[in-house]
Amino acid sequence: MIKPILSGLAAALVLVGCATVADRVTHSGHDYPEARSYAVSEDAVADVDAALANASANNKRVLLVMGANWCHDSRALAGWLAAERFAALVDAEYELVFVNVGMPQQDDGHNIAIAQRFGVDDLPGTPNLLVLTAEGELVNADTATTWRDTASREEDAIYDELAMLADKAV
Repeated sequence: MIKPILSGLAAALVLVGCATVADRVTHSGHDYPEARSYAVSEDAVADVDAALANASANNKRVLLVMGANWCHDSRALAGWLAAERFAALVDAEYELVFVNVGMPQQDDGHNIAIAQRFGVDDLPGTPNLLVLTAEGELVNADTATTWRDTASREEDAIYDELAMLADKAV
């Protein structure tokens, strides 16, 4: 009884940590909310395992965001996910987990084995967004590593893709 409560509390704290959103930012002509920091925990493997267990128990998918604090696109994605519209979708459909991957494109990657665990062998940049079934199957193999331009994407396009990937029939 206590373990599920603690897991839920830990997940909520991770999300709250990423929900610290600065004022809207304009970059390359695009306006988006940007998280002040891309909060991650010290034990990414345990976080992913807990998210998978919670997804199984709650009939959800896992939204695994692999990014970095230095990356404005990672902070943009964290900012969108903390925005009210997105937070409602994430809360209803996903178990959200943030994992620090460092700078994989410059051979200074962290937690790369987590991506490899789900069939993503190369992280060409940040962020990467892996949508997993509760059984750990990668749903979006074709788009998982294409989120490097999140700060340039339109809000509705991001939301629509996340909503589509949440569909259990996909």
